[in-house]
Amino acid sequence: MRKVLFLTLLISTVVFSACGKKEFIAETDWKVEDFSAINQENQKVDLADLEGEVWIADFIFTNCATVCPPMTMNKAGLQQALKDENINNVRLVSFSVDPEFDTPEVLKEYATAFDVDQSNWDFLTGYNQEDVVELAKSSFKAIVQPDPNSNQVTHGTSFYLVNPDGIVVKNYSGFSDVPYEEIVEDVKLLITKE
Repeated sequence: MRKVLFLTLLISTVVFSACGKKEFIAETDWKVEDFSAINQENQKVDLADLEGEVWIADFIFTNCATVCPPMTMNKAGLQQALKDENINNVRLVSFSVDPEFDTPEVLKEYATAFDVDQSNWDFLTGYNQEDVVELAKSSFKAIVQPDPNSNQVTHGTSFYLVNPDGIVVKNYSGFSDVPYEEIVEDVKLLITKE
């Protein structure tokens, strides 16, 4: 009788602990359209280069007078939070929404000014304005709109989590109240899932 009771208890424990295991739940299902760019090191980066990797994207530009500096600082904080959890196999990608001004050299200087680890963070340019407007709209459901009266560009402030299949599966505030713990946990779950 004791053996049966012990086995029942053991099976129940295993079943209930398995039920408590978290799974990643996607909130979006947006396929990233193919793109071709160059990064701050003058290296070609396109969608195929990111295939099979988890990556986090955002939209910024170096002349931004408002949201981009805090977003870049927040993403640097996220980069550190991921490192603190020994998550080193995530790519960070920042698309410039002002590709005419933001040459690789300008982006390199910008990244260096924020003292970020550039080994897994691509600051992208090398496409035209229409391309980034369309990429933002079709792949990330985000607005990119140049201001005709200034050198500023209106754009979204989210961080986008992209799975290894090139699907945007979740987005988060990248400007204020960034949910660092949630993003780190989601990345862990997504990497474990693959």
